[in-house]
Amino acid sequence: MIPIFAALSAALAIGAGAFGAHGVADPKAAEWLRTGGLYQLVHAVAALAIMGVARGAAALLLVGAAIFALTLYAMALGAPKWLGAVTPIGGLLMIAGWLWAAWTFGQR
Repeated sequence: MIPIFAALSAALAIGAGAFGAHGVADPKAAEWLRTGGLYQLVHAVAALAIMGVARGAAALLLVGAAIFALTLYAMALGAPKWLGAVTPIGGLLMIAGWLWAAWTFGQR
């Protein structure tokens, strides 16, 4: 399931980045799409890279990146700005995923 979610996540990230670059006039919305796309793409690839050794950490990276990016995408598309208060939860989950990965790799 992780590889499928990671691949879909990467595809969404590419789409969001392209939309931000070519389909949005508002500079703030374009920035949110770019930032969300970057974080989502990087963490999708990272999850694929570590899932064989640190499956739980990979899942946490994907969930965190999804929360982080999707809240930014939603705001870029006009969702209420209070949704931005949820974005850091995704960031914290990504940090936790990286710490879990470091701990797992340290145990080897």
